[in-house]
Amino acid sequence: MTNRSRGPDREARFTALYHATYADLIRFARRRAHPTHADDIVAEAFLVAWRRLDDVPAGPLDARAWLFGIARHTMLNARRGDERQQALAVRLAETTAAPPGIDADLVAAQLDLKTAWNQLSAVHQEALALAALEDLAAPQAAVVLGISPVAFRLRLSRARRALRLQLGHLPRTAPAPAGIPEGQIS
Repeated sequence: MTNRSRGPDREARFTALYHATYADLIRFARRRAHPTHADDIVAEAFLVAWRRLDDVPAGPLDARAWLFGIARHTMLNARRGDERQQALAVRLAETTAAPPGIDADLVAAQLDLKTAWNQLSAVHQEALALAALEDLAAPQAAVVLGISPVAFRLRLSRARRALRLQLGHLPRTAPAPAGIPEGQIS
């Protein structure tokens, strides 16, 4: 019996995985955890990857999503241990005083987005972040969350609707009151 999980091939595979995914994984962790914890989270994810290298999907996108899932679980475990209040919040860029020449409308839109984002549930924030910030397709995002792709698409749809609602961008869904033509409603 040979031990195919040991040896130079294993080390080469892990090294290739590390080089292909480290930058994305550290950004993933920094968006979700305090910056001082991101390196530890990534180190833990790669430790798990080393131990379970035979479980890492072969495709680069699937392997990346798998590592995101490991990092996410690491963060959730740390949060439970630390008894933090927020389950999972994505950090938006800190708002600073706008330098001269910055479009005031753009700054106002960013502040509105930040306010709307903070009013979303952690579940909605996570779905939107995986799609928009991590650029994951539904199958890969579903791997991160441990749900089916169909469940992720539904969750993402609800999250987008919730964000539009917070931003006031949803079309009016209530029917016009009886007897009043729509053009006369103010």
